[in-house]
Amino acid sequence: MSKVLFCYDGPLKKDKENQYYGSALNDELFSRYKIIASDVKIAIRVKQIEEKNMAKKFSKISSEKYKIIECPNISSLKGIMFNKKDCRKILEEGISKTDYVIARLPSMIGNLAVDIAEKMKKPYLIEMVGCPWDAFWNHSLKGKFFAPIMTMMTKRLVKNSHYVLYVSNEFLQKRYPTNGKSIGCSDVVLKKLDKNILEDRMQRVSKITKDSKIILATLAAVNVKYKGQQYVFKVIKNMKKLGYNIEYRLIGGGNNQYLKKLAKKYNIEKEVNFVGAVKHNEVFEILKQIDIYIQPSLQEGMCRALIEAMSTACCCVASNAGGNSELLDNEVIFKKKNIKELQKILEKLINNNTIIEKQCKRNYEYSKNYDESKIEKRRNDFYLIMKREAENENNISN
Repeated sequence: MSKVLFCYDGPLKKDKENQYYGSALNDELFSRYKIIASDVKIAIRVKQIEEKNMAKKFSKISSEKYKIIECPNISSLKGIMFNKKDCRKILEEGISKTDYVIARLPSMIGNLAVDIAEKMKKPYLIEMVGCPWDAFWNHSLKGKFFAPIMTMMTKRLVKNSHYVLYVSNEFLQKRYPTNGKSIGCSDVVLKKLDKNILEDRMQRVSKITKDSKIILATLAAVNVKYKGQQYVFKVIKNMKKLGYNIEYRLIGGGNNQYLKKLAKKYNIEKEVNFVGAVKHNEVFEILKQIDIYIQPSLQEGMCRALIEAMSTACCCVASNAGGNSELLDNEVIFKKKNIKELQKILEKLINNNTIIEKQCKRNYEYSKNYDESKIEKRRNDFYLIMKREAENENNISN
């Protein structure tokens, strides 16, 4: 029976009953590794949560299917100084007992796992899901210190890896090239699209006028500034003065106190609706009830939320961060932090149903590229290349 170890910072959440939960990190994601190994273990950071009713907000990880190997936090200077030795020991034990390693980057646990796998001569595959430079530089002052270090480290690891799966088609490949085999394959997979989605969306769009209530939304954590919701706040403040009736729904978990204070400062408390965290399978129904989706991030790999919004035939607007420009028309892309550009795009859309209709149809058709069957086949074929070559070289048996 072959084994695979998935290594990533995460974190997963853990309740008092020692049950684990995630959002994008869930059973569906972990099940994809069954294509190369029947035994899947997960080495990841875990955050203890005191909240009740976790199952209403997050997806429960099946303990009978996947064993969680808890790793200490090494994503900060303090963590590196005091926890790295313990984390290395945990990973060394896990990697010594596995046949394959999946290292998801950027992450400190992923970096360490690649280093150990190299030394133990274990076959490994890197999943490149984001840009460490953008992630750290836009995170905090401390992040600006780590950005060049993490970027150089990631570039080295990716360059030397035999197998790299990028979630973008171009962006990450250009910044973090590899000498090994690679594939551009989104981390987002969509179930079969409902044929009625586009028709329902067109009916909704036909009712949009400057005088009607326009519902905007962003799906992202509300406790990190690099998600960019604060820039949308400034635009809403400006448009409110011009007479626009806007509601901005923020879908996502985390401490929202910073954004709440900002909403009060801009006098848009009534316009901002903090929806909170929701289970992933509920996201699509929420997206169907909005008019324009906005992804104002300062950093992205290939944005899951943006693709999911597109699949509901929603008109979308996004910053030029990461792979966003690969997904949308240039006319709905604005430069990061550029409030004037974002406001100009929103006003143009709200005042012209024809443009919104065009974007809705375009997004719905484009999202078909992320059909589950197409994406999974490409990904599975790539995993199996690694598996076959590793078996031939190391005589690994199922």
